[in-house]
Amino acid sequence: MSSGNLFASIPESLPEELFETLAQADGVKIERIVSAAHASPEGFWYDQPQHEFVLLVEGEAVLRLEGEDESRHLKPGDFVNIPARKKHRVESTSAEEKTIWLAIHYGS
Repeated sequence: MSSGNLFASIPESLPEELFETLAQADGVKIERIVSAAHASPEGFWYDQPQHEFVLLVEGEAVLRLEGEDESRHLKPGDFVNIPARKKHRVESTSAEEKTIWLAIHYGS
């Protein structure tokens, strides 16, 4: 059994987004992602083989899914379930505070 705190051990400076696996088993991976004014590189799209359920816990973010006319502005408590192979990108995250995501990768 493992335990911890989603808000603990966050570095003050984050030159790159922080991805930390919290638990993993049988085709499921749960990770904490911490962003600080980060965005996907220009022209880059995530294209993942698993579904991804993301919950924005703290901060703000703008998420774009390929084929959608509008970006999604996420605030604490907002979640998105992204189907496998649905291309998506992070347009921006808050520069005023850390943005903390809980991501669950599952299935295929």
